[in-house]
Parts: sequence; C-alpha cells; structure tokens
Amino acid sequence: MRVFVTGGTGLIGSAVVAELLGNGHTVLALARSDASALVAEAAGAEPLRGGLADLDILRAGVAQADGVIHLAFANDFSSPDALAKAVAEESAALAALGEELVGSDRPFITVSGTPYAPGRASTEADPLPTDGPVGGRGRAVTAVLGLASRGVRSTAVRMPRTVHNQGTGGFAGLLTGIARQTGVSGYPGDGAQRWPAVHALDAAVLFRLALEQAPAGTSWHAVADEGDKVRDIAAVIGRRLGLPVESVPSETYGPLGPIFATDQPSSSTHTRQALGWEPKHPRLLEDLENIQP
Repeated sequence: MRVFVTGGTGLIGSAVVAELLGNGHTVLALARSDASALVAEAAGAEPLRGGLADLDILRAGVAQADGVIHLAFANDFSSPDALAKAVAEESAALAALGEELVGSDRPFITVSGTPYAPGRASTEADPLPTDGPVGGRGRAVTAVLGLASRGVRSTAVRMPRTVHNQGTGGFAGLLTGIARQTGVSGYPGDGAQRWPAVHALDAAVLFRLALEQAPAGTSWHAVADEGDKVRDIAAVIGRRLGLPVESVPSETYGPLGPIFATDQPSSSTHTRQALGWEPKHPRLLEDLENIQP
C-alpha cells in the first residue's frame, strides 16, 4: 500500500514509517519544514511539504494514497489555550482527511489516548472521554470511527500515557524534562496512580496491523505495560538524574495536572487476541535506565 502519514518524523511516526517500509509498503510523509522533509527522505519516505493546518495539502496527500495514518499533533501543553488550539487544529485536519476518504473503503488509522475507567483497567470497548482538557480529541476520533458507515475503513489506535524509546517520550518524558528544570523528580499526589506504557517500536507494529487487517469502526490498545506507578517512574528518573524524588503539586503540570493525577491503567487483551500483536521491546521502567544525567 502507498500510505499517507502525518507526523511521520516524530518519536512514534518515525517508528511507524520504518515499520511500513520494512513490510513492503511505501510512504508519503507530511513534512512541515525543510528539516522534516530531509528526515523523511532519509528514512525512505517521499515528503509532502505542509502542516496540519494546510487542509488542501492534506486532501492532496489522501488523493495520492491507498490509506492514511494520522499521528501529527502540536503537543503544546504550555497553557489551556495552547492545548485547545492544538486540539482544534487536529480536529479540523481529521475532518478534512475523513471527508476525502468517504466512499473509498480505504483504511484511515487515527490515534487517541487510552480512556479512563474508574476502578479498573480500561479496555478497547470503553468510550473515549469527550469532556475535559482533551475532550475535543475524543469527539474528533469518535467522528472518524463514525465514517465506517460512509465507506471508510476507519480505526483508532489508542496510545498509553507514555510511548517511549531509549528513555524518552510520553508523560514519563515530560516528568524527566520537568525534573531537569526544577531539580526535583516529582509526582502528583501519593504517586500510586498508574500509567500504561508501550515502546514506540511495538506501537509501530500495531499501526501496521491495523492498516492491514482492522475492520471499520474498531479501536485498539497499544498497551504493553498495563500500569506503572508514577512514583516508581519518578524514582528511576530521580536516580538517573541524581535528583531527590518527592510529591509535588498537580499545578506543576499545568493543564495536564488533572490527567497526571489520575489512576488510569489500561488493558490490551482484545488487541493481542484479535490482531496477533505481541510487544517485544523493553518495558518502561527498564527503558528509563537509558536516561542520561
């Protein structure tokens, strides 16, 4: 398949592009800068210059592809307004991509987070949240899944709180960055809340399997670790950086504070059984040992 990929040069996207190319697919990668275009070319993909806000370019990418994998997101968590702007930009992009695919029966794989299920690990059957700081993403992804009734093989790969590779990435990466800035490896509350995780290279395999096999309107969980306690994550970060480990106010994490403080383990039992996905790369706490002081 010729696959149009947005976000193809990021931590997850670069792994997905390599996985696709290594399994006989070709890739057209959205590139928002000359530097990103060079990275895409070096990986073996054909770059298409443009950003997530360039809706005509997104439509042109779809027109040249047999399927679409959407991964791009502004990832600006600096303020509630910045986060809302990033969500709005992505929502408009998903709507444009989806409309261009209507009636084609082509695969459209988008990304979301694993949902929160009170008192238990969330499953693929649980709905995405449609309120709160990232509720707009949930609404946009739900709309994409609804395109299954309009001739689009739309599916969602739900990512855990940390997608990691060589000790970087995801919420654990944000904790590491804040620890470097503040001199404390912190965690909100008592740190007993659990975050699921997956290695980027394992997540990439699931995106390929969803592209090749997943039925329309389905959701999948790219979860290798069902849930690591945040204080255990912070303990590894503190040891690697030589910093004290302690509880800090949830306001430390800005608009993500309420999410950081929530216990949100997640299961991938159905995904493994239905698609034959099996994570093989290091788990989060092991991979965090790659953090350099």
